[in-house]
Amino acid sequence: MFSGLIAHLGSIASAELDRLGGMRLRVEAPDALAEGVAAKDSVAIDGVCLTVVERDATSMTFDVVPETLARSSLGTLAAGARVNLELSLRLGDRLGGHFVYGHVDATARIRAKEREGQGHRLTIDLPPSLEPFVVEKGYIAVDGVSLTVAAVRNGSFEIALIPETSVRTTMGRKGAGDPVNLEIDPIARYALAAAAAYQRGAGPTDEELSWAYEI
Repeated sequence: MFSGLIAHLGSIASAELDRLGGMRLRVEAPDALAEGVAAKDSVAIDGVCLTVVERDATSMTFDVVPETLARSSLGTLAAGARVNLELSLRLGDRLGGHFVYGHVDATARIRAKEREGQGHRLTIDLPPSLEPFVVEKGYIAVDGVSLTVAAVRNGSFEIALIPETSVRTTMGRKGAGDPVNLEIDPIARYALAAAAAYQRGAGPTDEELSWAYEI
């Protein structure tokens, strides 16, 4: 589980495809490693939850399976590319963003990036399958960054990107045409699933509703 608040930027040391259709990914991130990372830990790379299989003093290595490559933009990474890196949450951590699972729902491309005030306005393509889950003032994770949706229109959504986010994440380096990983807010996912169940006459029990309300 992650929060979408990026504390570290990593650099791709190597991204080697194998004959089975997967990838061996090595990411240099000494600052993140200094916080305590061990083999089998979960780490989000550009919003994709991966498992550390090896680490040394400056880098961590991951096995990326074909399913993950098919559903994310990790297959486009090459040596030297910068990536957003977030270590998994610990109990007691501040949750300044929103709950992010690291399970990418779709990839999309940035349609436009324009100056707006002190920051930028990003327009990102919205895949039709995700349209019901993306609403104005709701959350969405873009390359693992917790962001607030400023507007939804014409098959796209917009983000008002503040300078702090541009500096601390790869969003400041990306522009029109660049691919990004999208993960919808899990609350939206469950809310629509519950609504669909009601329409089918298979709504949640009183106990389930009580549990959801407490959350």
